[in-house]
Amino acid sequence: MQVEYINPFIRSTIVTFDTMLGCTIKRDKLCMADQVGDKYEISGVIGLSGRTQGSVVVSLSREVAIQGAAAMLMMDPKEFDDLNEDVIDAVGEIANMVAGSAKAELEELNLSISLPNVVLGHPPDIRFPSQVKPIAVTFACPWGPMALKVGFTPVHAMV
Repeated sequence: MQVEYINPFIRSTIVTFDTMLGCTIKRDKLCMADQVGDKYEISGVIGLSGRTQGSVVVSLSREVAIQGAAAMLMMDPKEFDDLNEDVIDAVGEIANMVAGSAKAELEELNLSISLPNVVLGHPPDIRFPSQVKPIAVTFACPWGPMALKVGFTPVHAMV
């Protein structure tokens, strides 16, 4: 995967958290996805296809997911006692906003995005195709641990 393709996803994640959730996050560590720890209990996954195929995964700790859902639904985080349907839907929507905004910056790839899938588990078992070497970015978030993983197959020439 070309590293420059991750930058729109990083920008999109920062902007989505700032404008939609009222939470200022900062990019932290950039590494291969298999080097990221298992702090994340819920992940929103979006498939991408076009001149390349891949996935974007927004992985959140329980605390970040609940705080994000509360911000989106204008509720008190204490009203959520678990990763309920509202939290799961919010995580899917966060992943959708991140992927949609980044897609707009990657017009040359002619990407389409899938509906979001949300995976629960500690750590979530999300796999990329064997030829894809996903890159991960962790973020400093006041709500808790979070990460972004992006992986694409090599870009194909337009026919």
